[in-house]
Amino acid sequence: MDDDGPSSPASYIRLVQHLIEKCICYNMNREECMETLEKHANIKPVITSTVWKELEKENREFFETYKKDRGEESSQKNPSEQAVVAPSKSSEDDDDEDNDDPDAD
Repeated sequence: MDDDGPSSPASYIRLVQHLIEKCICYNMNREECMETLEKHANIKPVITSTVWKELEKENREFFETYKKDRGEESSQKNPSEQAVVAPSKSSEDDDDEDNDDPDAD
């Protein structure tokens, strides 16, 4: 029996992989891709997620760069470990500092 026939599991996985690559061309994240493939290609999200995760394992460097370029944190980081960015000073704070010493000007 030929496993590469049109209805074989291997060909289905290749189809899902191809569609995921198209989603990546449209700069989608995994969740967006899962929703899109479910809606437009009738592919179960668990299938898309599984294939996506395998692609991430095989292409770790690509996906790290992809996530970085999209502004996403690495999926391996715990949310509690993510850095907290302090808000920048407002212009009012700068004005107050300037007014502390009237002879400074």
